[in-house]
Amino acid sequence: MAIGAWSSKLVKNSNDFVLAGRQLPLFLSASALFATWFGSETIFGASSEYLENGLQGVIEDPFGGALCLILFGIFYLKPMYRMNVLTIGDVYKRIFGKKVEFVASIFMIPAYFGYVAAQLVALSLIFSSIADISMLQGILISGGIVVFYTFLGGMWAISITDFIQTTLIVVGLIWVAVMVAQQAGGVMPILESAPEGSFQFFPDANPISWINYLGAWMIIGLGSIPSQDIYQRVMSAKSEKVAVRSTYLAGGFYVTFGLLPLFIALGAKYLYPEIYLENKQMLLPEMVLRHGGLHVQILFFGALISAIMSTTSSGLLAPAAIVSENLIRPYFGGKLKDKHFLWILRLNIIVVAIIATLLAQWKSNIYELVAEASILMLVSLFVPLTAGLYWKRASEMGALLSIVLGMISYLAFSTLELPIYPHIAALCVSALSMLCGSLIFPNKTNLHASIS
Repeated sequence: MAIGAWSSKLVKNSNDFVLAGRQLPLFLSASALFATWFGSETIFGASSEYLENGLQGVIEDPFGGALCLILFGIFYLKPMYRMNVLTIGDVYKRIFGKKVEFVASIFMIPAYFGYVAAQLVALSLIFSSIADISMLQGILISGGIVVFYTFLGGMWAISITDFIQTTLIVVGLIWVAVMVAQQAGGVMPILESAPEGSFQFFPDANPISWINYLGAWMIIGLGSIPSQDIYQRVMSAKSEKVAVRSTYLAGGFYVTFGLLPLFIALGAKYLYPEIYLENKQMLLPEMVLRHGGLHVQILFFGALISAIMSTTSSGLLAPAAIVSENLIRPYFGGKLKDKHFLWILRLNIIVVAIIATLLAQWKSNIYELVAEASILMLVSLFVPLTAGLYWKRASEMGALLSIVLGMISYLAFSTLELPIYPHIAALCVSALSMLCGSLIFPNKTNLHASIS
């Protein structure tokens, strides 16, 4: 909170607030990217999923998250960085025009409510495990703290706190992993205690299993590519070269340190099976509270709170920026000054926090909340962005059909009992809509000439 108050001095305009004035050095940029999703779903959700379903249960995260960062650095970063625009909604506008910008922005915003809600649930779980407070009180306290520093400092506050938080995360998780290994008598007893098939990385040799396996990689691996939170963190780097290096570094860190909570959870189940039976999502906090010394508790909960707050803050800023820059500015830009948009951005953060708080009280499965957020962007926004950057015949109508029909088909497929995940079928509909729409309704003018 103190860093948020201090970093408000660095915010002079909306560009400073959303992209930190594009001045972040490598260490701040990489740590901010690493912290993008390294929150509740990696530490709470993934660890409990791994204990139930083995490595194949956590393909989505952390493996899919690392894939997303690396793919973004290889294929998407350079053409988007060179556009020099504020939001990913502006990217859609550059490629396809104002209609697609508006529709893409409308479809993008709801995904963040579930994403932020998941983080608030996780923070509340931590507070309620340490102090005698209710779930609602924990959610309100969590939301208040994150809103405070994000409201004041924007991307500057997020980036500086992310660097400190990333350090805490790494030190805290390594410390707890070493503690668990020592208590178990080494690493091997923990690994040998794993149920059969826990380390099976690839699926059984049949087509449906492989299709669903690839579908798990897609959820965050492809679904988070067209998201404002990763865009704003990458584009805040001070140069294109720094941005590219940041994605590779962050991707490597993400998959490396993302495996630590899985090891700790396996060790906790081996050492303290009675905790495992009670609440899978609370396994790690309960183990540290019951069996870790005070210094371990401080490190672990400091790391946990740091990880989740960094994820929450970017989840708040992303939709706030989209609403301000892509829904309000196009219609009121001539009447309002930049300082007015800065305050609109800040007010939007509060509105997003309120909606996410209400959603957090309604649904509390962290892994599901995060997965649903990424799936919404995968089935509607991934294909238009990719086609717009790499296919010269991609048209405005093709993009609109891809966004709308992809989302409608996902909602429809979700109600059916399909042998494959509904988002895979919906992604195919989105791609087919893009292809047919662009060929049947080509652009009258070549918008791609202006972005190449």
